[in-house]
Amino acid sequence: MLVVEDDLTIAASIDARLRAEGFSVEVAHDGPAAVEAEAATSPDLVVLDVMLPGFDGLEVCRRIQARRPVPVLMLTARADETDLLVGLGVGADDYLTKPFSMRVLSARIQALLRRVERSSAAAGERIVLGDLEIDIAERRVRRGGEPAQLTPIEFDLLVHFARRPRAVQPRERLLSEVWDWDVHATGAGTRAVDSHIKALRRKLGADLIRTVHGVGYALEVPA
Repeated sequence: MLVVEDDLTIAASIDARLRAEGFSVEVAHDGPAAVEAEAATSPDLVVLDVMLPGFDGLEVCRRIQARRPVPVLMLTARADETDLLVGLGVGADDYLTKPFSMRVLSARIQALLRRVERSSAAAGERIVLGDLEIDIAERRVRRGGEPAQLTPIEFDLLVHFARRPRAVQPRERLLSEVWDWDVHATGAGTRAVDSHIKALRRKLGADLIRTVHGVGYALEVPA
């Protein structure tokens, strides 16, 4: 695990909690150190504060996702929706708004790790729906022959839809089955779902995922 947090007290608390749960942990306190630590250790997951000296967590997320896909849990002191959507847009898989409980943090981390394990177990599968091609083993996506660069959670969300074309997926079900969240236990909201749907539409075409108002979303089978 890589924990990136400039507040020394919070960083020490997260470090202690994760070590108590059996994880190996590296800690960085600013943007440049975070990028260096990620490159040196290749962690399974990054807990990343938004407000950092050097450069902020959004830039850290951009840089580490450009190097390799890695699950990122972003921490923010601001509950402004724009900040949260920007964080999810640059490759974060999940977010927590400060203050948060260590119990919730642990639950979110475990959910992200279970999702990664589930994705690895499905390696070798390939899905083709019209002009949409998904290679799960290589985690590559093409539409109309053109490659699309998806974040880890965007990829997993697309695969979930592609296995159930045209079926309407409520937001709460997506949170449970893609993010592996217990919505009540982790305090999860639906803005993460909406943000990643917007990203998929931007990268793969606005016609790909249909909004079912008041319910959720459905994948339209491409021509």
